[in-house]
Amino acid sequence: MKIGDKAYYVLTAITVFVIGSGMVFYHFVEDLTWVDAFYFCVVTLTTVGYGDISPQTTLGKLFTTLYLIIGIGIITGFITTTVKRRGEKMIERRGLKKK
Repeated sequence: MKIGDKAYYVLTAITVFVIGSGMVFYHFVEDLTWVDAFYFCVVTLTTVGYGDISPQTTLGKLFTTLYLIIGIGIITGFITTTVKRRGEKMIERRGLKKK
């Protein structure tokens, strides 16, 4: 396992944790279904923000503010790392990488 692989797996675990903790919060505090909570987390953290679901409680609004500040960076890092990693693997498979 390369060092970059370890960083990728750690970033994946952090991403799953952030989405999972958001789901738990929105399910219990905002009374969203598990699917709606997952959907809201992904739409919010990818900054798509359709607006069809939004926090209704004061605690939900405060949590969402902090969730965005922390989560957007994590999601961006995860997506960037995933795309970069897949590109490197594609280059390796095609034999284009210098050894």
